[in-house]
Amino acid sequence: MEELNSVYDYAKEHMEKSLEVLKKDFTTIRTGRVSTHIVDNIKVDYYGTPTPLNQVGSVIATDAQTITISPWEKNLLPDIEHAIQQANIGVNPNNDGETIKLFFPPMTVEQRQESAKQAKGMGEKAKIAIRNIRRDANDKVKKLAKDKVITEDEEKRGLDQVQKITDDYIKKVDELVKAKEAEVLKV
Repeated sequence: MEELNSVYDYAKEHMEKSLEVLKKDFTTIRTGRVSTHIVDNIKVDYYGTPTPLNQVGSVIATDAQTITISPWEKNLLPDIEHAIQQANIGVNPNNDGETIKLFFPPMTVEQRQESAKQAKGMGEKAKIAIRNIRRDANDKVKKLAKDKVITEDEEKRGLDQVQKITDDYIKKVDELVKAKEAEVLKV
């Protein structure tokens, strides 16, 4: 049974990581309140190296609809402005020579629905990752049986247990997606 427990641990550990990735992905979705995570994936050309925006300046949400970016070096303002325009996050950067401000208008119903759809898509990706982990775990269980480390009955119980773990994590993904959709659609 020791061998099966290590398969279960493998499955749980990797499925947990898929949930963490999903939560991290969710932070990039725009909700009613603007979040600095919207700019997390934006890279600025910093002396020839693509560098995350939050590593070339401070990024703060000054209110529910404004993000202010204060670069450590003023000569980066045009590069930051360009990177934001390229990222296509739905707003134009306002450069006042000192900082860049991003003014996010209140979300329209369509934008909220689009964000909800994005959340669903991210949830589907997480489910696919979880199902791939299930397949790997099932392969490990079948190999244990093939190598006569466990009996046929143990193999069946093992596959059932892997499925149970998978169902739990799929349910967790559904709950996360549902919560995110509710957050996005709430006006």
